[in-house]
Amino acid sequence: PSQRLAVRATSRLQSVPSGDIGLLCDTVVEEVRELTGYDRVMVYKFHEDEHGEVVAEIRRSDLEPYLGLHYPATDIPQASRFLFMQNRVRMICDCRATPVKVKQAEELKQPLCLVGSTLRAPHGCHAQYMANMGSIASLVMAVIVNGNGIDEDGVSGSGSGSGRSSIKLWGLVVCHHTSPRAVPFPLRSACEFLMQTFGLQINMELQLAAQLIENSILRTQTLLCDMLLRDAPIGIVTQSPSIMDLVKCDGAALYYGGMFWLLGVTPTEAQLKDIADWLLECHGDSTGLSTDSLADAGYPGAASLGDAVCGMAAARITSKDFLFWFRSHTAKEMKWGGAKHHPDDKDDGRRMHPRSSFKAFLEVVKRRSFPWENVEMDAIHSLQLILRGSFQDIDDSGTKTMVHARLNDLKLQSIDELSSVASEMVRLIETATAPILAVDSSGIVNGWNAKVGELTGLPVGEAMGKSLVHDLVFEESIETVEKMLYHALR
Repeated sequence: PSQRLAVRATSRLQSVPSGDIGLLCDTVVEEVRELTGYDRVMVYKFHEDEHGEVVAEIRRSDLEPYLGLHYPATDIPQASRFLFMQNRVRMICDCRATPVKVKQAEELKQPLCLVGSTLRAPHGCHAQYMANMGSIASLVMAVIVNGNGIDEDGVSGSGSGSGRSSIKLWGLVVCHHTSPRAVPFPLRSACEFLMQTFGLQINMELQLAAQLIENSILRTQTLLCDMLLRDAPIGIVTQSPSIMDLVKCDGAALYYGGMFWLLGVTPTEAQLKDIADWLLECHGDSTGLSTDSLADAGYPGAASLGDAVCGMAAARITSKDFLFWFRSHTAKEMKWGGAKHHPDDKDDGRRMHPRSSFKAFLEVVKRRSFPWENVEMDAIHSLQLILRGSFQDIDDSGTKTMVHARLNDLKLQSIDELSSVASEMVRLIETATAPILAVDSSGIVNGWNAKVGELTGLPVGEAMGKSLVHDLVFEESIETVEKMLYHALR
């Protein structure tokens, strides 16, 4: 019967349309709950920085939801993750049960290893953790995927000659029950088979997602290269798509020839100049830098940037010029998942429960951005190589002169556009049906439209150049108008 149930669950899992990891995770928790009958079943995913998140959940209706909650990496230590790679199904029937001491025969030379034992008692800390969540019994199953050249011992698998496939722990399927519960061995075997299928499908989805990202980046790179051929290097910041479309970021900038081109959320020009000087001084031998925390990277001015700019990828395109991409902190993209946050909740150092451990993690990630993925850095390096090739050996050539001329042309265009906007504003003020007047920082009238002239009986020629306070308002109103101007001009 267990085998038939496993085949049916596997068939339903394989029928999920590709391209939707969320739906795949939702399906697996439903199938595992139907197989095992636990009160709560969750998919717990490990992120690149090793912290965890509940990405799918099915539960008894009266239980508090954990969906969307994030947990620090320390909640599941590396030693525990290593054990899950060895023993991929771990069952605790009753965390309150009194542990029974195992006596070892004297003739055994080495200590007895219980890593693979189903009867192994849980660590006291983990038993307390379960009790804090109201969980008495649990079943935890490892989700294994290909590890991009990293084997289960964390050693690069390429060229090792061992023949073992490189694997890594993508996440866990976690089952909780509010009363003692034991799952028989045939059913646990069925669940383990289902996890193998789930891991294979997750792996295919990850490969598909990576391929889609790579294709998108290649398309953007092609367009950027086309712009560079027509208008280097300004085209990649003045046209669409721009360098912001190359990778996921909140802002980007070009620093070239002492001038700045800013897109999205970036530091100020003065701060960018300071970052460029710091890179040249502290990372002069490098062609760039990528970090999810400028503070951790050692940039002295990181605190002044605030949460808006935490992560940065910088690529040097000449000896002194840079392209920058910036990311904000990740806290804005994390959610509590329905659990209310109480500021008075505190960890007492011994007992931890999901909400307080998440709060402790949030304080850390406020100073970090999402890490830069390998495929994104490959795209940045490709663009960097193209630009460095374009600028090689032209420091004194006519090409660089042409680039600077283009920069000046664009600057003049911006001035012309500003002048046009100012002229349009003057026209709108003059023809407005509301009375509008303007004064300079000294309180001298320098704007007086037709409507205010009509209401006061004072033509524009007589009003211009006079002091609003001392020449045009009644004496009893002078103090009020002075205060108003003080606040307006401050």
